[in-house]
Amino acid sequence: MTTLADRLKDADLLKTDSFINGQWVGADTRFAVNSPGDRSHLADVADVGGAGARSAIDAADKAFKGWGKTSVFERARIVQRWHDLILEHADDLGTLITAEMGKPFGEAKGEVTYGAGFVNWSAEEAKRLHGETLQTPFPGTRGWTVRQPVGVVVCITPWNFPSAMITRKCGPALAAGCSVVVKPAPETPLSALALAELARRAGFPDGVFNVICGDAKAIGEVMTSSDAVRMVGFTGSTEVGKLLMRQAADGVKRVSLELGGNAPFIIMDDADLDAAADGVIASKFRAAGQTCVSANRIIAQAGIADALIERVTERMKKLKVGSGFESGVQIGPLIHDEAVERVDALVQDAKGKGAKVLVGGSPMADELGGSFYAPTLIESGSNFSLSIANSEIFGPVASVYRVESEEEIIRLANSTPYGLAAYVYTRDIGRVHRLSEGLEFGMVGVNAPMVGSPATPFGGVKESGIGREGGKWGVEEFTELKFVLLGGVNK
Repeated sequence: MTTLADRLKDADLLKTDSFINGQWVGADTRFAVNSPGDRSHLADVADVGGAGARSAIDAADKAFKGWGKTSVFERARIVQRWHDLILEHADDLGTLITAEMGKPFGEAKGEVTYGAGFVNWSAEEAKRLHGETLQTPFPGTRGWTVRQPVGVVVCITPWNFPSAMITRKCGPALAAGCSVVVKPAPETPLSALALAELARRAGFPDGVFNVICGDAKAIGEVMTSSDAVRMVGFTGSTEVGKLLMRQAADGVKRVSLELGGNAPFIIMDDADLDAAADGVIASKFRAAGQTCVSANRIIAQAGIADALIERVTERMKKLKVGSGFESGVQIGPLIHDEAVERVDALVQDAKGKGAKVLVGGSPMADELGGSFYAPTLIESGSNFSLSIANSEIFGPVASVYRVESEEEIIRLANSTPYGLAAYVYTRDIGRVHRLSEGLEFGMVGVNAPMVGSPATPFGGVKESGIGREGGKWGVEEFTELKFVLLGGVNK
């Protein structure tokens, strides 16, 4: 039987202990990591709990005093070296993602490359952090601003992008001069620990980069209550984000939250329908629909809805589902059986309330042996009261809604507490402006099915979060803006 270590070119990247203050730290208590593709056992990872969290935060606090004062050029050199090592080991990092999260290997390797881009960008952008000389109203004075690192940052990351969500946060934090403590999801700790090993090889001083695994409640409480922690970065559910925000409020800690979404994918009657159908497939079925920016509600103008559904149906029937290590597979498993049950409950609820399942509509565990769900297309008419229209699906299920007017489309698209990503397909330049300005979302893709890159801001409004990752904004997020007023200049 082929083990996970056998699949790796560099087996030393398979770590099962936490990384604290430059050392690998184990624990008597361990938790199992299993593959969602075939439910095989991958590893037992140490649960360092609250004690491990305190040790990591203490180490990060001590390390920050030196790292924050290190020349930005030296910091950028080490961060860039981390980027280079990530790319050198992209095959192994992709293998770990596929094993513990399930997405197809090509997609997993793409995640590694995408995530490394944030590290590379941050290494360069940190050199361009600068202040301004300001005019002052007081005679004989001069004023200026400087940007300084926030301090110790804790990053709590999700399982759906177990590599990229770490690099997207830690790349800019480290480049800005912060020290970090990462808490990965228990489903996918192996990717995080491999990144820690590469950070060690890159030459970060002890304590600057730490990864701790274990009980979320025990670790989270230490992270949010510690006086040494100055910022909490989190990607995950809105419910947990609100909890962390409340806990962080006692210490008035800065928070950067990338939370849930309910993305509308809008196709107007003047759109290129083939391009729109391709966009639906690209947006909806990446990571088996388990992304916060995945198309959640496909809203089509009524006049072209049938033609769009025909095109999407044709494409969906060609999608191959299976193990992420199998050649040609486009859709892997959901993260666990509970996710399958949740997705199926949404589909069955929609069917029970009159929606029509056109493709798929059932689990595939009996056929494939893991946490698989069939790619599913639902015709929901104009019924936006369905649970599937008001929940983040997080699975390979697309639901199509028919709406007549542009004004009604904007109203219905905005009828959600979430505001992360939206998509619009139209060839009318006036509609481009009206819709992109009218949609209450932090990001809008026009004739484009994806919205994230290292050079651009990523984040939402309303209950989808606070702050931005990516671009110059992503690095500035980890800095404090300080104003200095100098008097007595004319004396």
